[in-house]
Parts: sequence; C-alpha cells; structure tokens
Amino acid sequence: MAKVRIDKWLWAARFFKTRSLAKQAVEGGKVQCDGQRVKASKDVMVGQMLTIRQEHDDKTVAITALSEQRRGAPEAALLYEETEESLTLREKRAEERKAGYANYIISDHRPNKKERRQIHRFQRDAQDD
Repeated sequence: MAKVRIDKWLWAARFFKTRSLAKQAVEGGKVQCDGQRVKASKDVMVGQMLTIRQEHDDKTVAITALSEQRRGAPEAALLYEETEESLTLREKRAEERKAGYANYIISDHRPNKKERRQIHRFQRDAQDD
C-alpha cells in the first residue's frame, strides 16, 4: 500500500471517531500536511508530517505506516509517531489550563444578599478602573 486518503488514515489512526468527522476537520483547516492545508482526498505517504488540531491541543505527528482499516488502539498507535516538541508543548499547555482553572471559585449555592452586594461592588470598581 503506497498511498491512502488523509481522511481515511486519520480515521484508521483513531484521531477521529468517524470518517466524516475526519473529513470535516481536514476541510475546516484543522489538519495540515507538511505545513500546507489539504483536501480530504489528499493521499498521504509514509514519512509525511501532519499537524492535527483537536480541541485545545495541536499534535504534530510523522506517519510511520499506512492503513485503510480501523483497528484497536495499540495497532493504531503504530501508524504514527508524535514529535518530542509536540509532546512537551501539549503538556505545557495542559498545565497552563489547569493553573487557570484553579483561579475560579465554584460555589455550591446562590449568592445571598451580602455576597450579591460584594459582587456588584467588585463589578462597579472594575468598570471605574
């Protein structure tokens, strides 16, 4: 097997749950092949670099094998190899997101009268600055 469609390969490598989701991602510009935006019908070959954006993360992977069939996760992981820079950047961004969520206080009740006054005072002071 020398060539496989990019949407089919992304589905077989388990980056997307269905081929239609893979196709939408490619058409939406979320997948780049060797730094270029591509169409879903583009044939990929071993050795090409793909950049895949999923939710908050960008993954840069090198294609190591081709497959048109979706198999188990351990076999799908053999189809690509993620670059070291991509791994470290994803870990760094995950830590930043976790640190950002720590600043939010989640309340288990509606604010009472005193808390509402504090909220309004805070908002009014923020607008004045």
